Amino acid sequence: MTLLQAQSLTVAYRRVEAVSDVSLSIAAGQIITVIGANGAGKTTLLAALMGLLPSTGRITYNGTDLATSDVESRVEAGMCLVPERRELFTDMPVADNLLLGAFPHRRDRAGIQRSLAEVYDLFPRLAERRRQRAGTLSGGERQMLALGRALMARPRLLMLDEPSLGLAPLIVAEIFRTIANLRTSGVAILLVEQNARAALDIADEGYVLETGRVRLHGPAANLRDDPQLTALYLGGDLEESEGE
Repeated sequence: MTLLQAQSLTVAYRRVEAVSDVSLSIAAGQIITVIGANGAGKTTLLAALMGLLPSTGRITYNGTDLATSDVESRVEAGMCLVPERRELFTDMPVADNLLLGAFPHRRDRAGIQRSLAEVYDLFPRLAERRRQRAGTLSGGERQMLALGRALMARPRLLMLDEPSLGLAPLIVAEIFRTIANLRTSGVAILLVEQNARAALDIADEGYVLETGRVRLHGPAANLRDDPQLTALYLGGDLEESEGE
């Protein structure tokens, strides 16, 4: 069953279209990746889906049209965005950052403790550093905390913006293994990445954005072997570029 569907989604800044006529869909338990070079419109697409930017077209979530839904309503319905900059509360301990993620379920104290235990099981380093200020963590640990905080909200759809940005290769591999493992819990994941090869390795399907439009779309395995995509993005240029 389709969980999220966007049809002819367009986002414009004044007269410039950053996203043009984009359609995509994702089902429960699927990992869909959106890849593309710097400035392709990937971050803008996520912001529009989350309700952070106005858009035209149609977005439905779990069969409901989101035209009149604000960001808070989308979060309460199970949509969660982990932004590129992670936006942690750096002066607060790790544990408090995680608990803030559980705000939509604040009345379910027992459930929050279960979620906290699950996050610590997923990221043992966060358990070790639970009393440590978030601002003192390494880049990889901050990304783990951002993911953990999102999971505390018990999302049905998790949208990740450049989770590998600025991380060492070994940490990137660990983060991507974790993302892939989340599939078994039934969480749908919409992954925006410039590291095309790593994203396609764990995704079910992929979309390639170029200047705001979908240039290629198909099963991730097919895209990995597509000569056009290999020439454009898998030769290293895309993976070495900066974030949006």
